[in-house]
Amino acid sequence: MPRSTLPVLFHRMAVPARRALLPLADRLGGMTSAARALPDFLVCGAQRSGTTSLFRSLCLHPAVTGPTLRKGVHFFDTGYRHGLDWYRAHFPTRVALRARRGRPRVRVVESSPYYLFHPLAAERIARDLPDVRVVVVLRDPVERAYSAHAHESARGFETEPFARAVELEPRRLAGEEERMVADPEYLSYSHQHHGYLARGHYVDQLVRLEKHLGRDRVHVVDHADLFDGTARALAGIERFLGLPPGPGIVPGRHNARARSGMPEGLRAELAAGFADSDARLAAWWGRTPSWCA
Repeated sequence: MPRSTLPVLFHRMAVPARRALLPLADRLGGMTSAARALPDFLVCGAQRSGTTSLFRSLCLHPAVTGPTLRKGVHFFDTGYRHGLDWYRAHFPTRVALRARRGRPRVRVVESSPYYLFHPLAAERIARDLPDVRVVVVLRDPVERAYSAHAHESARGFETEPFARAVELEPRRLAGEEERMVADPEYLSYSHQHHGYLARGHYVDQLVRLEKHLGRDRVHVVDHADLFDGTARALAGIERFLGLPPGPGIVPGRHNARARSGMPEGLRAELAAGFADSDARLAAWWGRTPSWCA
C-alpha cells in the first residue's frame, strides 16, 4: 500500500477505531522522531476552500506523501507548545523518502487550514521550516463563511443560526488575536471556530505570509480554478512545488456541504462588506478573484 494513502484510509475508519489508533501512532512516532522528516510544503488554507481535496490530490502524486495518519497536524497553530520533535513524529522516516531506482525522492505535504488565519503561524513556519513552500486556496468569502458555519455547526462548535453567528462574531472575536499574540500558548476557541467573516479578509493574511516567507514561496490558487473540471490548476501547483508532472487526476470535492438558501439580502450585505478587502486582494494578487469577475 502506498504510504500516501494511509491518511485517506485512516479517515474512512470508524471514529472509535481512529481514536484508539492515534495514541499508539503518536507514541511510535515520538520514539523515532529523530529519524523522521519535516514537510517540504504546506497547504495553509483557507478553511472550507478545498484544502482537503487539494491535499488528497497531491498525495496521489507518486513523489508526495502526507503525515503518517493525519491530513493536518495543527502544529503551527494549536499544537506549537508541544515542540518540533512532536511535530516531526507525525511524518514518515527520512529513509522511507529516499530516491530509489525508478522512483524520485518523495516530498512531504501537510495541510492545516487554520495556519492562514492564525496570527503567529506564519512566523513560526518561517522559523522552523526555512525552505518550505506554501499553497493557499481562496474561495468566495461569503460562500466560505456560509460553508464554515455549516461545518462548525455539524461538529458541535456552533449553536447559533448563520445570521445570528455573523452578528455575534465581532463580540466573540474582540481582543482574541491580541491575547494570542501576547500569550503564544493561549488558545482561542472563538478565533478558531467563529471567524466566519474575519477569515474571508484574505489579503491581510497573505501579506502576513509574504512578510515572513517571501512572495516567491507562496502560491495562491482560486477555488473556481481548482474545481473547474480540469487538472490545470493542480498542474500549476505541482510546478510551483518543483514536482514532476503527476497523474493529472481532476481534483474531487471532499467535505463539501450542500448549500441551502441564504437570503439574497444577507448575501448582498456580506459581499458589500468584503468589497474593499477584495479590491486590495486583487491588487496584491495581480488578478481579479473569480467571485468579483
